[in-house]
Amino acid sequence: MGSGRGVGRGYGGVQASSLGSSVQASAVKRRPLLFGGTAGLMGCASSSGSSGQVSLAAVEKNSVPRAEVCKGLEISRVVKGCWQLSGGHHGDRASDRTIGKFAVDDFQSFVDAGITTFDTADIYGPSEELIGKYLDSRGGSEGLQVFTKFCCFGADMNAITDKMVEKRIKASRMKLKVENLDLVQLYWHDYTKKNYVDAMRSLYDNGTVKAVACTNMDTKRLSEMVDASVPPVLNQVQFSLLDRRPENGMTDFCSKHDIKLLPYGVLAGGLISENYLGVPASEVKFDTYSKQKYASVLNQRGGWNWFQDLLGVLNEVATSKNTTIANVASAWVLNRPQVVGILIGARNASHVADNQEASRLQLNQSDLDNIAGVLDKGFLATGDCYDWERGTGPF
Repeated sequence: MGSGRGVGRGYGGVQASSLGSSVQASAVKRRPLLFGGTAGLMGCASSSGSSGQVSLAAVEKNSVPRAEVCKGLEISRVVKGCWQLSGGHHGDRASDRTIGKFAVDDFQSFVDAGITTFDTADIYGPSEELIGKYLDSRGGSEGLQVFTKFCCFGADMNAITDKMVEKRIKASRMKLKVENLDLVQLYWHDYTKKNYVDAMRSLYDNGTVKAVACTNMDTKRLSEMVDASVPPVLNQVQFSLLDRRPENGMTDFCSKHDIKLLPYGVLAGGLISENYLGVPASEVKFDTYSKQKYASVLNQRGGWNWFQDLLGVLNEVATSKNTTIANVASAWVLNRPQVVGILIGARNASHVADNQEASRLQLNQSDLDNIAGVLDKGFLATGDCYDWERGTGPF
């Protein structure tokens, strides 16, 4: 694979059991449920201008704006996250479309809405295969961008060779039914295993990977990759109104080295919505992996009472703009420095119109100031991205 490729994001999970008067995630063992990785673009040259610059190409009124990750790779600013297709996200049976033909059929609704970029991983159960079935049904991936991850745990971290990387990349290509992968993101679980730079280099050198990125990498590891001349084009990280850890140094580093950020967890598994405004914590049902995960994040950030204050302010902003809390939260993240797009996980296609609206929603300074008034309260995170989940640093 040619030089100049970069790095992307991955998912992690925390299991939470219940909520009391405050979020009781501290009583729940923090352990990863699912992870993602890094991805970069083969032959992807450094792009000029600010990160997250929306393409100058005309965008249809009801479509989703597009932005350039790097030269040769343009994505929809809303990305369909496919962790929800891995199992464990079924939730309410009546609205569940995360399996089989239901999941495959729903992809077209996203594409019709201008959401042409999908994100998955080699550890997301049947997710790659479901995307592959959709691509096969439409005659290929033309006009779409499919991101996957190369996730390394346990013994894999000691066995990085070009042959091993080729075998796993080929497996992803076969499941996705594509000849080349648009973007592969490296997830590396244990930093004491120092082979992550070797893994990046092998992804760079794989001729079927167009771009290389990272997921859930901290700033120190990004710096090592830049120094080794295998920089990621993006880092996929958890970034939301509940989790602003990327602002603790990573955003500045990425700006300096032209690395984009692709946030996930933007809506905290659906918690950031009208559905939870005014609802006592004891009545909240955590029936999906993602809700369980973000219960722990919420507990770290400020607890349920603080969260209700945040939802209240977001609701005021949303009401003034005739939109939803989720759209306001999405727009806030979309307009942070270095953010090229946001990843929205979906169990069904019922919110594609909201996704379109969120991608174009503009917040004024008064809106931002009102939101900041709540964000400045509670516990202010001091850690780097994903260190707390790994057990290597504070939130």
